[in-house]
Amino acid sequence: MPPEAEPIRPISLAEIRLARERIAGTIVRTPLVRLELGPGAPDIRLKLENLQPINAYKLRGAANAVALLSDAERRRGVWTISAGNAGQGVAYAARAAGVPCTVVAIETAPAAKLERMKALGAKLVPVPYEVAWKALDDRAYPGVEGTFVHPFDDHNFITGHATMGLEILEDAPDTAAVIVAIGGGGLITGVGSAVKALRPSIRVWGAEPETAAPAALSFERGSPQVFSAWKASFVDGAGGQSLFPRMWQRMKPVADGSIVVTLEETKRAMRLMAEKSRVIAEGAGALPLAAALTGKAGAGPIVAVVSGGNIDLKKFAELVA
Repeated sequence: MPPEAEPIRPISLAEIRLARERIAGTIVRTPLVRLELGPGAPDIRLKLENLQPINAYKLRGAANAVALLSDAERRRGVWTISAGNAGQGVAYAARAAGVPCTVVAIETAPAAKLERMKALGAKLVPVPYEVAWKALDDRAYPGVEGTFVHPFDDHNFITGHATMGLEILEDAPDTAAVIVAIGGGGLITGVGSAVKALRPSIRVWGAEPETAAPAALSFERGSPQVFSAWKASFVDGAGGQSLFPRMWQRMKPVADGSIVVTLEETKRAMRLMAEKSRVIAEGAGALPLAAALTGKAGAGPIVAVVSGGNIDLKKFAELVA
């Protein structure tokens, strides 16, 4: 029987602070650096989550979720579903805890992500994107056993991501807006929960590619939507086929909307970070900067979360050329 989903409840500031202490030995407190764009440009700071040990923010949530598993749950082993970054996070945390890990992996994920999941000791079960998305909703996959760690619809996973919000406000108390990529919705829910608890006036925006923007459609229509025009792209770590109703329920109280950007704008943001800050960002990691550069989030100070840098270098070079 698939595990029953937990009741949805708000994430408290006390929980976020406890999670921060719990994962401090596993994650890195990542730097916040100003992107120098010259006069007249918006004031943008980059939160460099690509510098985590797995080169992506997902380690925060995975470390917290695995740490809170019971002994019985650990003995069963853990499994998750991922295009790469959540799988790496869960595999990293599971290896540190001595727990076996299986990842139902989207078969079109970049080779770099698949190889790194294997290197971290995960057993991979490759599946098409549509099959993985259905398994996320079902919280089950035939033949895979163990304790399921949902890569976004999990209270403890999201609470781990929320620790990033504490760091942002400590390093940039003058922040006017924060932008994060939306895939499943766990990152914006976590960061938004921390930011809105401490500074409700700060705007929290999502960013999605034009090829996969169910959250923007959901904010426009006021209910969780399916994105019927979904297309696969190099932005593999964000942009889902739909916004799950449970994630809409989590996200709506702590997010102000989602900004849609083109694939060309995303490539330009990747190139700009490489040129100006020597930062390698994957497609999803560049979405927030691309969104900030549209002007839709205001003049700043804007914090753009660079959620990950797991991209094949050859592919990166092609995209930014």
